[in-house]
Amino acid sequence: MENHRLLAKTFAGLENTLAKELNILGAGNIEMIKRGIRFEGDKALMYKVNYLSRLALRVLKEIAVFEVPDEDALYEQIKKIPWTEHLYKNQTFVIHTDVFHSNITHSQFASLKAKDAIADHYREKKLTRPSVNKEHPDVSVYIHISQNVCSVSLDSSGDSLHKRGYKIAADKAPLNEVLAAGLIQLSGWDGSSDFYDPMCGSGTIPIEAAMQAMNIPAGYYRESFGFQKWLDFDDEMWKEIKTQADAGFKDMDITITASDRSEKAIQIAAKNLKHAGLHKDIVLKKSYFDALQPLGKKGTLIFNPPYGMRLQEKDIVKLYKGIGDVLKTNWSGHQAWVITSETKAAKFIGLHPSKKIKLYNGPKEALFLGFDIYEGSKKEKKKRGHGKSSYGKKRFK
Repeated sequence: MENHRLLAKTFAGLENTLAKELNILGAGNIEMIKRGIRFEGDKALMYKVNYLSRLALRVLKEIAVFEVPDEDALYEQIKKIPWTEHLYKNQTFVIHTDVFHSNITHSQFASLKAKDAIADHYREKKLTRPSVNKEHPDVSVYIHISQNVCSVSLDSSGDSLHKRGYKIAADKAPLNEVLAAGLIQLSGWDGSSDFYDPMCGSGTIPIEAAMQAMNIPAGYYRESFGFQKWLDFDDEMWKEIKTQADAGFKDMDITITASDRSEKAIQIAAKNLKHAGLHKDIVLKKSYFDALQPLGKKGTLIFNPPYGMRLQEKDIVKLYKGIGDVLKTNWSGHQAWVITSETKAAKFIGLHPSKKIKLYNGPKEALFLGFDIYEGSKKEKKKRGHGKSSYGKKRFK
């Protein structure tokens, strides 16, 4: 089977983890770039990565590479591509163009030249040309121009792969599913110990944790992928890949607990858990994080605290101080992780992070901080007076 040059896009900071995942799936000639991984693989691998990768946002298949000293060269080279092998005459398409450090400086103008070239390719063959649909295209074409070199790719994913299909409701500022899966993998949690999300919001992190622990494919809940509309789509191969992947489901022998102080968030998370069929596998409760207690002697917690834009500065400091107090008091023997863009406030956690990983949560730069929680001294507990922190309902009434 023919190999192709493929590109898996991801978030900045997840490239190394994605490279490891692709290597396990069978990718060849892996090359790490900013926010992505270039690799080689056949059609079957492309299908597998779309269905199984937890860390890829989309998978692009390269169909042409050439030099473009100017817009006229771009037009001529685009027109030479055998588009009838990639687009039905009655299909719709859209073009996305990125331009960096090249003689061609305007991405929108480059997209228009490419669109004209595709239209003229069909016109010269006296064929009905495909039409443009920016909202719901059958085929998405990606053009990347850098240093006067242009690569043209087709998007095999369709919608971004973070759109897993299990989420039917969302709270404010929901965490991206790919980023959530990345946080879990970066934390080192392997599904062999209990897992906690004390600020679960819409339930994204615990759902991703359960999917990893139960070996549920990342694309299991999705209805479709871009490659299913391609001319060379192999339905039998696709069904076989899904069947083999779905045969790997397994039960959990640990507990995943999701909690939040917001009744609205709990209701939203409950809907998502039910839709994913995981409502019996994840413990969901309305609780302030300082009331949450560990079920065993070890496990992993991942916190995604509210953004600063939703809290006053004094409340941000209290929030992070409260996280630190609770961890030191109740969670010895556990590992805790906090993703935050509030780097100054995070210092009030009062624990020295064993790991600091730079990531991006949307457009905002963030840190993913890992803390190994050791047994606190009895003097510290006496100083606090009791087992719980003072952080709780009174602070957010």
